[in-house]
Amino acid sequence: MIQESNFNLSCDDNFELFVRKWEDNEKQAKAVIQIEHGMGEHSKRYVHFASFLVKNNFIVYADDHRGHGESAKTENELGFFDVSDGWNKVINDTNALSERIKKENPNLPIILLGHSMGSFIIRDLITKNETKYKAAILSGTTGDPGAIAVVGKLIANLLVTFQGKQAKNNFLNQTGFGKFNKAFKPNRTEFDWLSRDNDVTDKYAADPKCGKLMSTGFILDLTYGINYINSAGAFEKTPKELPLYLIAGDKDPVSEGGKGVKEVHEKYKKAGIKNLSMKLYTDARHEILNEINKEEVYNDILNWINKQL
Repeated sequence: MIQESNFNLSCDDNFELFVRKWEDNEKQAKAVIQIEHGMGEHSKRYVHFASFLVKNNFIVYADDHRGHGESAKTENELGFFDVSDGWNKVINDTNALSERIKKENPNLPIILLGHSMGSFIIRDLITKNETKYKAAILSGTTGDPGAIAVVGKLIANLLVTFQGKQAKNNFLNQTGFGKFNKAFKPNRTEFDWLSRDNDVTDKYAADPKCGKLMSTGFILDLTYGINYINSAGAFEKTPKELPLYLIAGDKDPVSEGGKGVKEVHEKYKKAGIKNLSMKLYTDARHEILNEINKEEVYNDILNWINKQL
């Protein structure tokens, strides 16, 4: 029987990180999957996928990042990492969760799975931890955003000067993320770009902890992280023996219909990653774990993981 529990993990700066855990004590687990969610969402949205993994003999952990889900204790904390060095604090939080997982499951390998911003976090994390992980899956990742990131950073810096890092600005958010829905007109909701499954987009829209405006400080932190993970240095620092699996929808606007995924795949290949795979799903949008063909995606992930084990 699948059991869900949760706990608060005290991180390096005493921040309390909310973590969910799914397991079945009657099954012999063969590995632990550590899930890192995307921007403007939270770990509870992964319960269906986590249940699938547990049924297939895995233990699953998933945290709510700073400024997200249950880790955000107030409405004002949603969409905000920290007053200083927010991106690196999130990376440290993720590493702290890995350490907790190792302590609780000393004989099991850890496999990372990150979606969207969660994939960015993992791409940073693996440049700093050469031997901790068995494999990593990057869902809905993307490459260098180019000029839009430069413009966003300039606007964010200007707004921070006058309004502070916790201020939230609709224009800034629209500059960075507002274009995603344009490819799916006529739009039924603001979030059609997430999935073809109407139930998914409706639940996302109704969730008080999803889809909120992100703070100017968050956008600066995210820009810093994206610039780092797409630098030549980050690709070179990625462990050559670590198996990587890149997956996305070919209608995902975050990666420009898979273009960004192909770019990242090519750069990892050039950097000498020895076990590198990629799959783009026809007509799928950004959240492939919540798409109408999610069972296909689940089984592809399972088959890939089993090959690594």
